[in-house]
Amino acid sequence: MPEYKYEYLGSGIRVAVSKEHSFGTDAVLLADFASPKRNEKACDLGTGCGIIPMIWCRNGQAKKITAVELQEKGFLQTCESIRISSVEDKVRAVNHDLKDIKSVLGHASMDIVTMNPPYKAADAGIKSVAKAELIARHEVECNLDDICSAAAYLLNFGGRLCMCNRPERLSDTIVAMKNNGIEPKRLRLVSKTPYTRPWLFLIEGRKGGKPFMNIDPLLIMYGEDGELSKEVTDIYGEYKEITK
Repeated sequence: MPEYKYEYLGSGIRVAVSKEHSFGTDAVLLADFASPKRNEKACDLGTGCGIIPMIWCRNGQAKKITAVELQEKGFLQTCESIRISSVEDKVRAVNHDLKDIKSVLGHASMDIVTMNPPYKAADAGIKSVAKAELIARHEVECNLDDICSAAAYLLNFGGRLCMCNRPERLSDTIVAMKNNGIEPKRLRLVSKTPYTRPWLFLIEGRKGGKPFMNIDPLLIMYGEDGELSKEVTDIYGEYKEITK
């Protein structure tokens, strides 16, 4: 029996976390950045422990959610998050490779797709030893083009793809989106403090969109007093006490 730690997100929603599949600030910020409307069908690719779908459930967002995970342990962990939160009628977990998404999900079946992708190219940096960590951090199972191709298949016309990544991958991300018919429309940078360089970006593209990008205000994690900013505190919601 897997050993899980159950973390309470608020509104009766819990997420199962483990050493192999946990979540960080980037996933929480991406879930908020994407914010599906209540009547939208959403898909989270590479869902890990299911944190993004669970945050949407907590917030009362999206009508139906599909959580896709390649690794069986992550898939089972997402299933446990769904079970413990009693959201089986809203969230469905799928154990499948996003590169073969056409065999399990319908074309133009989603209004919004998200993914917190591996940040490092397959040949970049020191490789993680653990398999789950390697897949999560390096593009060994999928790259940005694979992700954008899968999203382009899943999204209806005008549907949104939302991702996060490190600033050094911004140009790669924009190219991958545009090569797959997804036009970057919104960008937000995230900094730890008002005086530090951004460590993360959040980007939204629209399938079939026309060229024009809005730049959102900088999201600052911590104030000069070292405390979480009000915006980030609001994003965390009831979970904020655990993260500080």
